[in-house]
Amino acid sequence: MINNIKAFARFLDQPVLISKLNKSMPLVLLSSSALLSAKEGYDVFIKNKQQNKEIQKKNENKFYKNTFILFMSALSALAAPKIASKITKRDLIPSLDETKKLNKKIIDDFILSKNPPKDIQDLLESSKENILSFKKVKTLIKRLKETNNTDFINKLIPEPQNVSSKDIFSEIGYLSIYGAVPVVGGIISGITADKISPDKDCKNSTCNKISEGLYQYLANIFLCNVGAGCALGILEKLKIQNKTIRALSMTAGIITTGVIGGNKIANLITKKVICPFSKNKIKERKPEIVDLGMHTDDIATVATLSGLKWIEPMLPFLYALSGYKSGIGYRN
Repeated sequence: MINNIKAFARFLDQPVLISKLNKSMPLVLLSSSALLSAKEGYDVFIKNKQQNKEIQKKNENKFYKNTFILFMSALSALAAPKIASKITKRDLIPSLDETKKLNKKIIDDFILSKNPPKDIQDLLESSKENILSFKKVKTLIKRLKETNNTDFINKLIPEPQNVSSKDIFSEIGYLSIYGAVPVVGGIISGITADKISPDKDCKNSTCNKISEGLYQYLANIFLCNVGAGCALGILEKLKIQNKTIRALSMTAGIITTGVIGGNKIANLITKKVICPFSKNKIKERKPEIVDLGMHTDDIATVATLSGLKWIEPMLPFLYALSGYKSGIGYRN
């Protein structure tokens, strides 16, 4: 069972798979946005078309605004890694061509120096440019072990190392900018949409957008990384290296500092600073199931367990959701 889990983790961590996911993300994200927009358009213009012209006009305006916010949030999320990487000087996920080139060199060097059996060579040749199936990855690991070449799998599919709190905190700047770009993009697009077709209480609508953006950023992005780093720092002081304990402790740090602490801080700032004089009462934002899904990226970033690297290409999808919810003022 454990061997199957490890093999599946290796399958997910294949560099070619990660690079292909990263390359396909713009198409996936924009296509998903188009499908969501089409679904809402169908509901507004066909399924739930109103007899009352005033109500229908209001629904149509809302559809146009939501579509604008949706696509601007998606575009902001796609631009986010490049902006964050440029500011923090952090490397991006290698392109598919770069990954294939590196794979080819690693495999050719291994075959030339070790001359492994033909079945291993065939699997390795296939992995130069293609994603190996779970079954083939499992077979490759088994055959490399049988031929005393276990270490090579770590070169082909690098194994995650036990990260330190310093490693995590070095990522906070990158992830903070990465997550901020879609949120800011969502807020700006939402306010712009209101200005083009303003609501009756545009000021209050702006409060909703800014306060929801603050919630998304603090509770779902920034403070989660801080919590994970603090938890890992404590474990390092206690000299605890057990991977399960480290992963669970970092997850607890994410929940405590991000979900709970971020929620309280965001609601307090909204009440006292952003919207203290709003005509309508601003609802207190509480964590929801969909918010918990946002923390997948935080766990993936800090977890010491293998098989989670594939989530990094998915970050634009997760962060675009934060941007969209900020832009529509999801709080109210």
